[in-house]
Amino acid sequence: MFQDPFDPTATLGCSCGQHSSQHEHELEAQRRIAAEEEARDSRIVDAAIMRAVFPNDATRRAFLQTVGAGTALAALSQFFPLATAREAFAQGAGKPEKTDLKVGFIPITCATPIIMAHPMGFYSKHGLNVEVIKTAGWAVVRDKTLNKEYDAAHMLSPMPLAISLGAGSNPIPYTMPAVENINGQAITLAMKHKDKRDPKSWKGFKFAVPFDYSMHNYLLRYYLAEHGIDPDKDVQIRAVPPPEMVANLRAENLDGFLAPDPVNQRAVYDGVGFIHILSKEIWDGHPCCAFAASKEFVTTMPNTYRALLKGIIEATAFATKAENRKQIAEAIAPTAYLNQPVTVVEQVLTGTFADGLGAVQKVPDRIDFAPFPWESFAVWILTQMKRWGQISGEIDYAGVAKEVFLATDATKLMAEAGLTPPTATTKSFSVMGKMFDPSKPEEYIASFPIKKA
Repeated sequence: MFQDPFDPTATLGCSCGQHSSQHEHELEAQRRIAAEEEARDSRIVDAAIMRAVFPNDATRRAFLQTVGAGTALAALSQFFPLATAREAFAQGAGKPEKTDLKVGFIPITCATPIIMAHPMGFYSKHGLNVEVIKTAGWAVVRDKTLNKEYDAAHMLSPMPLAISLGAGSNPIPYTMPAVENINGQAITLAMKHKDKRDPKSWKGFKFAVPFDYSMHNYLLRYYLAEHGIDPDKDVQIRAVPPPEMVANLRAENLDGFLAPDPVNQRAVYDGVGFIHILSKEIWDGHPCCAFAASKEFVTTMPNTYRALLKGIIEATAFATKAENRKQIAEAIAPTAYLNQPVTVVEQVLTGTFADGLGAVQKVPDRIDFAPFPWESFAVWILTQMKRWGQISGEIDYAGVAKEVFLATDATKLMAEAGLTPPTATTKSFSVMGKMFDPSKPEEYIASFPIKKA
């Protein structure tokens, strides 16, 4: 709560009530994040060294079970300068363990930082030769990454959580060190429905989302349910790869979709659909896509991981500036990347766009780029996964969020890229006017009258 320093009746303190001033509160938060970051860096280096000394997984596990991790590291420290290695990692001094990398992406504007980092030199600046590979759909991205055909990937922000929990695939520890974009989605309807703007009239509609484990799926379901439409009973929702959505709308296989851009704008450009509502009108500032990598990649190739993440965050910092958006549109529109008319990509990135209903809208933050992976975003996603029956049982919401959404890694590299990272890792926010408190996830789920039985 803001307190006027010139008001003699004001009570000194901070927002949490545990510090004498808000400044002290923020300093403590910064110290805590720095300590967590340092501890994580040390764990990454320790794990890499342990794997180098004991390359055989079974032998390493047996040794650790016999003597314990602490004793093992103490013994190794007599022969290997662990402190020096940790310091080198912290300073980014180590050369990438692997320089030729493959990163998969879906051709949508949500992947802008990952894509543009290739033609605009953000990867090569850090000594990496990254091949960005256009991929047909999210299931293919997931499978190729899990099979190690890709070193890392552009993923939907719920996917690393689903992979880590084993929802839809075998559980494999996965990480999300950076959000690629916020906002950047819309509900688009077929032109024949331009007089059906009330969602209550959508019973029987066929909708598409890009993947079951996507913000698109959760936001569409949330929006429908808030208007009294049961997404599992009153409409059909199916997963369709983004590049196929407009064709399916044109063929009347769909009545609409909640899709990433430039899919929505391409439907308008082709005259087959109109933008009903931008996703930012459902939840302003919501996460969409992300940069993701396996925990194995993060821990066994710490220098490569750091260089790759730094290149992406620096590209993100460049993309945050409105004056760079047209240049970016020209860089990512070609066939090798989005394969879209530059006009379509520009309309998305600049926020000046035709809505398909005869008007030109000006929404500068229709899509924006903010890399910080708020742990409270992960908690919200987990509540929706549970709400709609994708996961069940007791969930350690905060623990999973912390393990998967690597906020401390982003904090350090954001500062180096000239961005200002937050001083906390969680926050409250509003979705369609309803506040979400990340400390009370089960109460949040219970508050919805429409959910999976």
